[in-house]
Amino acid sequence: MNKLLIDIASEKMFLMIITKDDIYNITKENTKINYEKLTLIVKDFLYSNNLKIEDIGKIYVNRGPGSFAGIRNSLSLVKAWNVSRRIDYYCYSLKDFKDQKDIKYEDIPNLCDKFKIKKNLIKPIYLS
Repeated sequence: MNKLLIDIASEKMFLMIITKDDIYNITKENTKINYEKLTLIVKDFLYSNNLKIEDIGKIYVNRGPGSFAGIRNSLSLVKAWNVSRRIDYYCYSLKDFKDQKDIKYEDIPNLCDKFKIKKNLIKPIYLS
């Protein structure tokens, strides 16, 4: 099962695909223009790795704390894919993984399982 990680709450826009055999990732600037093009950026990233959204089984999205616009846009996109494609998603915060040091993005799916992050539940944490 292929997994897509989306983190747009942080300083940079970060996307990662975890397949059975490989891990791919990209970073982009967190800008208003990129927020508006998020769907296209994800689609192009998937396409560049010979995948489509239909090939993704689970999505992991950072719910904050962080940028309001980034969190809102990424959660909206993920929720839309859940409704239209029935792709399960997990909204995590690095704060959810208590006492874990040096967390790598590729560890997020296992950490969500370990810390029992509920699927298809959104509780964003915005910076004020």
